[in-house]
Amino acid sequence: MNFVDQYQSKIFDSLNLGLIVVDANEKILLWNTWLEKHSGITSENAIGQTITNVFSDAPSSAFLSALRNTINYGLPAVLSNALHRSPLPLFSFDESFKKQMAIHQSITISPLVAEEVGHCCLIQVSDSSTSIRREKMLRSHSEVLKKDATTDSLTGLYNRRFFDEHYKISLGQAIRQKHPLSIFMVDIDYFKQYNDYYGHPAGDKVLMQVATTLKAQLSRSSDMLARYGGEEFVLILPNMSNDHGMQFAQKLISAVNQLAIPHLKSKANKTITISIGFSTYDPNQHREVSTLIDAADTALYKAKQQGRNQACFMPLDTLLSHRLQIQAD
Repeated sequence: MNFVDQYQSKIFDSLNLGLIVVDANEKILLWNTWLEKHSGITSENAIGQTITNVFSDAPSSAFLSALRNTINYGLPAVLSNALHRSPLPLFSFDESFKKQMAIHQSITISPLVAEEVGHCCLIQVSDSSTSIRREKMLRSHSEVLKKDATTDSLTGLYNRRFFDEHYKISLGQAIRQKHPLSIFMVDIDYFKQYNDYYGHPAGDKVLMQVATTLKAQLSRSSDMLARYGGEEFVLILPNMSNDHGMQFAQKLISAVNQLAIPHLKSKANKTITISIGFSTYDPNQHREVSTLIDAADTALYKAKQQGRNQACFMPLDTLLSHRLQIQAD
């Protein structure tokens, strides 16, 4: 008797995977310790039974189909955990939940020929639960990092970085589809004075309330709101003309006014208010697009000059004419 024959049983039982051998009639010839541990079925009770009868719950149809293809046609088979999570009713005890948890399995079925029993199959079962949990954890971590990279931590809105990228995409779509694109710059009036008087924690709360209120006014999936910096927000509104833009701006102003947040240091009102500047690019009318954000920002400055708590529109042509006049002077 050589070494392998002498220690064959110990070798099989020391492996950290399940080993099953079945004959052409699907009767179990080998059932190692790993299987005993995760099925609750001893080797003595398993050997001699068919693979379909040994478990209290039958193996999956995909497993049985793969097994029979191997028995009948000698075709090796692999059942990956991506498509077949738990083909066999095998479990491990989870200390966290104090209960048995189904094992995610990777299964390989290989044809064998044994002198005494003829054609048979070797079934190798490995526990993929740990790798799946690790993959989920990495995916979750990746999603968190991605969210952190594009989201403002205080308000939950998109951040300036995301706006810059989304703006380019929206502008390209507007040019291709020949529909207008409006940009809104929104500023909380006298916010520095609010912070100085009420304190920064109260200021942060106001930023979150205003952000939530502005976001609630958006009704289209194509609309985008971001925190531009400090107390300033920016909106991208595809397919919105300047006429509709003014109506929408008044809607935003009204919604914030309805919050009725006291602001005793405001010169515009005794509650929190916003000023809005916006401009619209229409591919059917304009060639120059690079000044759209500048036009909205100039309109915001104009709204502040005129007393705040209001909206101003700056046509692209007006801004371009003003710049050309400055260059000529």
